[in-house]
Amino acid sequence: MTTLVHGSDTLTRDALTVLQPGFVGTTAPDWLLRRIGEGLSSVGLFGRNVAGPEQLARLTAQLRAEREDVLVAIDEEGGDVTRLEVNEGSSFPGNYALGRVDDVELTRAVARELGRRLVACGIDLNWAPSADVNSNAENPVIGVRSFGPDPDLVARHTVAYVDGLQAVGVAACTKHFPGHGDTNVDSHDALPRIDVDLATLHARELVPFRAAIAAGTKAVMSAHILLSALDTERPATLSPQILTGLLRQELGFDGLIVTDGMEMQAVAATYGIERGSVLAIAAGADAICVGGGLCDEDTVLRLRDALVDAVRTGELPEERLADAAARVRALAAWTQAHRARGAGSVPGAAVQEGTAPGADIGLVAARRALRITKG
Repeated sequence: MTTLVHGSDTLTRDALTVLQPGFVGTTAPDWLLRRIGEGLSSVGLFGRNVAGPEQLARLTAQLRAEREDVLVAIDEEGGDVTRLEVNEGSSFPGNYALGRVDDVELTRAVARELGRRLVACGIDLNWAPSADVNSNAENPVIGVRSFGPDPDLVARHTVAYVDGLQAVGVAACTKHFPGHGDTNVDSHDALPRIDVDLATLHARELVPFRAAIAAGTKAVMSAHILLSALDTERPATLSPQILTGLLRQELGFDGLIVTDGMEMQAVAATYGIERGSVLAIAAGADAICVGGGLCDEDTVLRLRDALVDAVRTGELPEERLADAAARVRALAAWTQAHRARGAGSVPGAAVQEGTAPGADIGLVAARRALRITKG
């Protein structure tokens, strides 16, 4: 059994720190504010939390009144996946359209303007971009969320997207590591299996992630996929070989590793969210995303207690939990420093004519992506 170095208060706080839960409503419930005061360091927002930009800004201000450095995360890819404009559809074309135009300055400008809008609403961590190479035409979950089927194209646009977001102080979370493009199963519903060899993995799936890491992406999100070349038993989110061996040690990523939603059936159906969360942190993940379908205080307390119990029984090294919590706090410090400097108003780098960041950049991009074919 691991001997606890820190007191129970520190252990409980660290367990809360690594959680990124959602909640119901357009204002923060009392239980959430109370847990933020106790150490919860991140909150995930979904479409159900958004009525409009002014309401969203009030909500994030409410969260930060409880704790100034709380990380507020959202899944805002543009295109088919939008939370800011959940009721009317995104003003920005998605990755596939940007990949078809293949102008990295346009992609950078789109990401920068999207990031500026996130900053204006008080959001500082975006679970985007998707760096998946869409190599399987039957993929039911990635599709147009990918920049395309070519690894080099996906890599250069992933880098541009990361650059655009982070230039205005929004941390990018490049996903879904080690690549969700070659699947015909949706991990929300079941566990996809990818049976490519390591040579293919390095030549295809990992190319955009290597580029994103070199570009300084602040976070990477894991995929709930079984990659048989590296681990025949556990999905990537729960695999030490993939999160620590491949992502940390081989690729050299030193930022925040965030899990995909732990309530997704690829993990929850086999391990349950409590056991899955313990295994994810032990494998090398730093932040547990939960809340797409589970978003109440009971869920947060069950996950907190599962992590604490795992440390006390020796299943989860206390040092690993402390390291994960420290990475969460480090990212929170980075985003807080950007907010303090008013990074959202900093002028951007020069871009080609017609791609300058601005309120109409989504329309500019959509027009450039438009293709007309004769029937």
